[in-house]
Formats: sequence, C-alpha cells, structure tokens
Amino acid sequence: MMKDIAIIGAGGFGREVKMLIDQINLVNPQFNFLGFYDDGIEQGTLVNNHPVLGGVADINLASNDLGIVAAIGLPSLKKKLLEKITNPKISFPKLIHPGVIIGTDDVTIGEGTIICAGSIITVNIKIGAHVIFNLGCTVGHDTIIGDYSSFMPSVNVSGEVVIENEVYVGTGAKIINQLSIGTKTIVGAGAVVYKSLPANCTAVGIPAKPVKFND
Repeated sequence: MMKDIAIIGAGGFGREVKMLIDQINLVNPQFNFLGFYDDGIEQGTLVNNHPVLGGVADINLASNDLGIVAAIGLPSLKKKLLEKITNPKISFPKLIHPGVIIGTDDVTIGEGTIICAGSIITVNIKIGAHVIFNLGCTVGHDTIIGDYSSFMPSVNVSGEVVIENEVYVGTGAKIINQLSIGTKTIVGAGAVVYKSLPANCTAVGIPAKPVKFND
C-alpha cells in the first residue's frame, strides 16, 4: 500500500527531495506525494505542480496517517519545526536514494533521515534522526552522527568520527578520522577539519579553526 507523504519546505532542497521520492518510487513504489508544508508560502500555491498544503502547524490537523520529511538544511530550524508536530498520525520515514551504497554490517539510521544520490555509508555507523546527507557525501567506518545534523554536497567524513547533534557541515568540507565535533557547531564550505572542534562554534578554513562562538 502506498504511503501518503509530504515535505516540510518548498524551496530548492524541498524540490530536490520530491525528486528523491520520485526516484525511490521508480525502483520500489511506496510513496504517494501530497505536497509541501511551508510557513513562507501561501496555501494553495503550486510548486512544480504540487500544492503547498499549509504551514507546519497545519500538519497537526491531518486526520489520516501521513509521513513527513523536513527538507530544511539549518539544523536549529529543522529541530524547531519538527518539535511543533504533535499529531499521532504523523510518522517520519527515511528517504534513501536507491543508488546509495550502505554497508550491511552494523549500520543504523534514524527516522526522518534523508540520504541523497551518490552517497556512501560504510560499516559500523550510527546515524541519528532527521539527518540530511546531500548529494555525494561519504561516511567512514565507526562514525557516530547525532540528530538533526546536516551535510551539504560532497562532504567527506572519515572513520571513527563523532559528530554531535545539530551540526551543520558546508559543501565540500572534509573531516579527518578520529575527531569529534561538538553540538551545534558549523563547519564552513571547503573546510578541512583535522583537529576536534568544540560545541557552538563556527569553524572555517584549511585547516578549519573556530572564528566565532555562537549563542
């Protein structure tokens, strides 16, 4: 039976996640896409011929079972929006592109996580809930990734890395093995992380160094 699904966020990445759903359905039909929820777009507006169903609060009005995925890159906003959902009819399916390579040895992936085309997840890896891996990311062995974290295209995470909750890693960044990155830290695009980073900082450059600490 096809499962009704909708996307939080009708921007560029939201439209790409709709494409991901289409590609999953081509291999294994399982989702019936209803539309988008977006607080910044008027209800009824068509986005790529699919309706905006309302704002995030309207998800709590759904009377039938509905899968929701959050196409929101900013971890803090993603968490804030998802915490508004209290409707017991809502579930959070994982969306994994059929071309993604995932090891069969001790890999766990939390609810609501999105893994886009070209990504590779190897072995003995724990990925939390509502994590985003954009196009072409890699994650090495024995890595732990916390809830709500987001990885932009072409991020490389080496083995034995611990990434805490709500971390944002910019496009093309590289994280060397056996490091940790603290909660809510931002790693800038193209950065190379070769020393562990504390929580609540923004780190940029080669090598990546904290340039400020966030509130």
